[in-house]
Amino acid sequence: MGVLKEHPELALFLCLALGYLVGKLRVGPIALGGICGTLIVSLLLGAWAEVQVSGDVKNVFFALFIFALGYMAGPQFFANLNRKSLRFFALCLIELVSVLGIAYGLAKIFDLDVGTASGILAGAATESAVVGTATEAIGKLGDLSPDQITQYQGHVATAYTVCYLFGLITIVLYTSQIMPRLLGINLADASRELWEKMRGGGHGLEADERAALPGLVGRTYLVTHADGRTVAQLEAELDGRITVEAVKRGSRLLPSAPGLRLTLSDLVLVVGRRANAIEAGRLIGPETPGIPGLDTPLASRQVAVTDKATHGLTIDQLQQQHPEFMKDGVYVTELQRGDQRLPAAGETVLHRGDVLTLVGARSGLSKVVSKIGAVVKNDATDFIYLGLGIVVGSLIGQIVVTAGDVPMSLGTGGGCLISGLLFGWFRSRSQTFGAFPPQAASTLKDMGLALFIACTGLVSGPQAWPLLKEYGALLPFAGIAMVLVPATLSLVVGRKLLKIEKPLLIGAIAGQQCSTPAITAVTQTAQSSVPMLGYTITYTLSNFLLPLTGPLLVGVLGA
Repeated sequence: MGVLKEHPELALFLCLALGYLVGKLRVGPIALGGICGTLIVSLLLGAWAEVQVSGDVKNVFFALFIFALGYMAGPQFFANLNRKSLRFFALCLIELVSVLGIAYGLAKIFDLDVGTASGILAGAATESAVVGTATEAIGKLGDLSPDQITQYQGHVATAYTVCYLFGLITIVLYTSQIMPRLLGINLADASRELWEKMRGGGHGLEADERAALPGLVGRTYLVTHADGRTVAQLEAELDGRITVEAVKRGSRLLPSAPGLRLTLSDLVLVVGRRANAIEAGRLIGPETPGIPGLDTPLASRQVAVTDKATHGLTIDQLQQQHPEFMKDGVYVTELQRGDQRLPAAGETVLHRGDVLTLVGARSGLSKVVSKIGAVVKNDATDFIYLGLGIVVGSLIGQIVVTAGDVPMSLGTGGGCLISGLLFGWFRSRSQTFGAFPPQAASTLKDMGLALFIACTGLVSGPQAWPLLKEYGALLPFAGIAMVLVPATLSLVVGRKLLKIEKPLLIGAIAGQQCSTPAITAVTQTAQSSVPMLGYTITYTLSNFLLPLTGPLLVGVLGA
């Protein structure tokens, strides 16, 4: 115990290691997760060893976490501020009003202190960032003594832990198991039907999986039926849906020029979507095994969509507006929005800042890239951009606005969240500066939050047991109620009034709760990534809006 007191960094990283170990415990589709596990371990260790961690350490880690969160969400947040996403924004508004109203009501009915009420809000909404913004806001309440501030900040962590556990279980079971029954659907069948309607075909893949039948293929054919046709005529007969990449005549490899006339026994390499490549065989002749020397390597590029005219188009419309796709044989094989992979279906709507994986001949790729965006430069983190963004966020957080007698301030957390959104959005406009690779951003986000939570738990440990004895029965009830009320309202409004497709609606409700475990359980039940299309919109909006509820609730109750 003495070693931990003298070296709090040991306690900090011990909480991180043991917390993520506890977070791996799973009951059916439900796992605590590393953040909740870290908070449980740190509360127990803090109560036992009474480790003191500097508040500055906690603030630094929280600033790193919240800026990375905003940076990753920025492009999609601003892209979703449009009429098409208005119906999804309504779900986030339901979430926001419900959790604030319930937290405020519970505080008044049961005479809760500001820390307990804020912890209930953070835990029941399963939004860890609220712990930071509320804790920081409590520290700025002028009419509290230092001991009261420490006590109330400890109550935030304890109430969060209990409510998070019950809120997590509720949202996972409600979205993945109960909602499909309430909607009268088999989620897997409904997702497949919606996917087919979007003309994508197939199901989503896990991170370690690759399609056994990839959409883009190359095939070689022996010319029999196509004798006498030119390359241009052959491609035109298939509406430009395939490209002739190479022609071998005897031992000679001929350039695939549009005017090249095919002759009997030529060997032709065709590239295109599988169905189109098979159709080409009926026009050309019998398929042959791979021919040495005939294979033409295809290049791959990750391209950020930066052209304003591209925003809001579907992938099909993008390809129709830019004939270079068909003419030069360039294909969209993957689509990534922030840290989420979306189906690269023809009907998927593109947002500015989306990253497309394009595959095709090198010369054709260069033409397409120059039309729609820029090659993503994400090889190393731009620490100049990162550091400047956090400085700007900290300065924004110092601004205090008085509403009546209530002083309102975003604090470092809220300020860094806003600067992260702005810096991430600005970077997405060209993707040629301010690099912050997704893996690096995700690591910084997760580690920053985990260490902030560990600091909070170690300091709050001594206050945990008295609070549990006083409000032990209320906290589980609050955690369940604050999930069921907004989720049920969103289910009714989303289906009856907004007419959101059922798989998308379930994903959107998981997103409004910012619950990664819930969407994981939903996609596993759906055996498809289709619900992710609804999840990404509400997740992005709620990730920005929910952390701001912490200072708002503290300001109102503190007054």
